Amino acid sequence: MNNSLKTTFAVLAALACWTLAAPGMAGEVPKALRGTDVAAPDPAPDAKKFLGGKPGGQEKVARTFRDQPPVIPHAVENFDEITLDENQCLSCHGVDNYKKKKAPKVGDSHFRDRDGKLLEHASAARHNCTQCHVQQVDAPPLVDNDFKGDLVAGKSAKASKK
Repeated sequence: MNNSLKTTFAVLAALACWTLAAPGMAGEVPKALRGTDVAAPDPAPDAKKFLGGKPGGQEKVARTFRDQPPVIPHAVENFDEITLDENQCLSCHGVDNYKKKKAPKVGDSHFRDRDGKLLEHASAARHNCTQCHVQQVDAPPLVDNDFKGDLVAGKSAKASKK
């Protein structure tokens, strides 16, 4: 069977399915789920305000599951760009200063390479903090969600595995 004949049969079959599935809607054009024409560019969302001010002045955001990267609870707009030579996050959260700054220490997982070998300094693969850690923002959820993590109700990850 040639390709044009196959295409014709496929179109006819799709049309038949559409007509049988929704007889009252046979003449209507399907609407896009996002409410705009598919060819139209997406409208830019409103800019959201980041929560938090000076580091150390906010409560930590509770995590909902084990190994979840913590959310950054303070402002980072005026921080220097993270480069291979400089990472301003480590000036407070690094091993040398976290106690003096009363800041959470960089996680132990950041001191292992991809083979699990313990390193003296933070791994280069974990150097770009904002790749996993995001600043808390005041925004409603994009979709309804009833997710309850294994740490929300005081359960530990170990207790939920039993």
